[in-house]
Amino acid sequence: MLAWFGKHRRDLPWRSSRDPYRVWLAEVMLQQTRIAAVVRYYDRFLSHFPSVESLARARERNVLKLWSGLGYYSRARNLHRAAKQIVAKHNGQFPRTLEFALELPGIGPYTAAAVLSIAYQVPLAVVDGNVRRVLARISAIRGDLLGEGPRRRIAEAAETLLVERSPGDWNQALMELGERICTPQNPRCEVCPVARFCRAQGQKLTGEIPAPRRKRAPVNMRIAAAILCDPRCRTILVEDPGAHDDVVFSRMWQFPAVEVARRPKAELVAHLRASLAIDARSLEALPAMRHAVTFRNLTLLPFLARVAHLPKQARTRIVPLSRFGELPVSAATHKIAVAARNRTNSPRDSRELASPEGSRGRDRPFPYSEPSSIA
Repeated sequence: MLAWFGKHRRDLPWRSSRDPYRVWLAEVMLQQTRIAAVVRYYDRFLSHFPSVESLARARERNVLKLWSGLGYYSRARNLHRAAKQIVAKHNGQFPRTLEFALELPGIGPYTAAAVLSIAYQVPLAVVDGNVRRVLARISAIRGDLLGEGPRRRIAEAAETLLVERSPGDWNQALMELGERICTPQNPRCEVCPVARFCRAQGQKLTGEIPAPRRKRAPVNMRIAAAILCDPRCRTILVEDPGAHDDVVFSRMWQFPAVEVARRPKAELVAHLRASLAIDARSLEALPAMRHAVTFRNLTLLPFLARVAHLPKQARTRIVPLSRFGELPVSAATHKIAVAARNRTNSPRDSRELASPEGSRGRDRPFPYSEPSSIA
């Protein structure tokens, strides 16, 4: 495995250094996110925050702005909080023990073991979705891999097989194997370096292990959002998520919005009246958009209202439509802003980032339920 990894490992930016800060940042970014998506964010984030000290000194809004489009914004908030704790309690160094690492915000057993083994060569086995699948096939462990029995057997296999003289490379080799060779569908057993040891391959069970997991039923939601535009082409953002849950806009600055049923315009008018004391009856419907966040399938219904004055209230913010590239907003809010800007012919700010979601149109970058890790 180690020889195979040494020959076939991918040249990824976070593998150029064992600096614990860089390893930790990559691990957090890679949770439930494709490697291709992370590469675009990793170097840019490091260029702004090259050290844990610079991250700890940063304002949260600036951290979230750089994270915008990567999804799961609680990761960025926890990363920021943990950086402050590392500077305050650990002299700016990621803790070297599992006990202290687990005290950091957003750090669980998986992330702690990954960082400690790769950065400090601490002999800790890492088990993510890729490793779980590899070990289950090697040992022909059937059933729900997250069930108590299979989970225990996989953990035991991970500890037994761990190469203590090189735990970081070993963990990465297993993850790389699961990512590139021992894939969920159509594994490439003919080029697998450990195929001769694989019981599932020998028993022709690779198509049955792991057993398919039940997916959560999708939830369809319709969200109406108001873009209130004054004569200077400024708009108002709010912190209150409205009647819908706060996952849709990731608890970030957003347009006034509300989940609607049969009468989107009337329900949005009522929401604006109740939340901002605005009587915005002259709402112009903009084209509806599809969006997805985790198991939610959203229909975004933006409405434009030209107003003489924007209300000034607590937990609101007035900004030019052209300056959305400077704000920490979710991909859903970004989409709505683009639709409004196109309708109002507001100029793009030269500093604005390209649409963070590209053609995917998702706030969640990748529909995968396990941490992707440094594969």
